[in-house]
Amino acid sequence: MSKIGRKNIILPKDSSVKIEGNKLIVSGPRGSKELSINDKIFSSKVNEKNEFQILPLDKKIDKKTQIMWGTYRSLVNNAIKGVSTGHEKTLEISGVGFRASLKGDKLNLQLGFSHDINFDIPEGVKIQVEKQITLKISGTDKQQVGMVASEIKSIRPPEPYKGKGIKEQGQYILRKEG
Repeated sequence: MSKIGRKNIILPKDSSVKIEGNKLIVSGPRGSKELSINDKIFSSKVNEKNEFQILPLDKKIDKKTQIMWGTYRSLVNNAIKGVSTGHEKTLEISGVGFRASLKGDKLNLQLGFSHDINFDIPEGVKIQVEKQITLKISGTDKQQVGMVASEIKSIRPPEPYKGKGIKEQGQYILRKEG
């Protein structure tokens, strides 16, 4: 039995799950998202306590089914959280003269290079700049928010001597002696 797959997902009051064959349509106040689940292996339902449940069809569960059970449950849970509250990552910029600003649908970064970097903000992701050194990336898709944060961090990763660069909030940088 999958430890993660066995847990029911509690649906918030303002979001709903619609099951149509192998498609799940999750909708909430921040939008809707469509997921597909292998209906030959799993069945899904919403019980009377307003909890979403995913169960394997076979009584005999092999290792691959256990893995997929937990994976599907996590994907559905992330979609429900995304359409109800949203996902958010916070990035910090550290370094003398390093700053960020929004110019229309582009993020302008000054990171000590001889030129400014203009980062195109993709659809479905919202970026807020606070105090020129803090970026808040938010959206409904957890994977997309993480990818945007990763792409921005890869422009100038923190270096180990002074810690200059872009890092996630709370990330520890292993420092070296100068």
